Amino acid sequence: MTLRYRRSMSESTTPFQLESALETLEALVSRMEAGNLSLEDALQHYERGMQLTRACQKALDAAEQKVRIWSAEGDRLEAGFAPPGPRDLGA
Repeated sequence: MTLRYRRSMSESTTPFQLESALETLEALVSRMEAGNLSLEDALQHYERGMQLTRACQKALDAAEQKVRIWSAEGDRLEAGFAPPGPRDLGA
């Protein structure tokens, strides 16, 4: 069975789905570990697996960066927060 893959993840018209990519990657690895692929098919599986690995890492890096930004914003908000005092309550 010959599988055909896109040249790059940028050619995709649908948004990247990390969970789906991980499932596909697991399936590729399982097929390769079974040992019944031709050399050409094994190389195609490997190439696709590397594309998926890079795309997953990129998605995870982006998510980690968002968490860092949100955490930093939360820290700044907490540092600037003070409970209302008597003057704030009109006393």
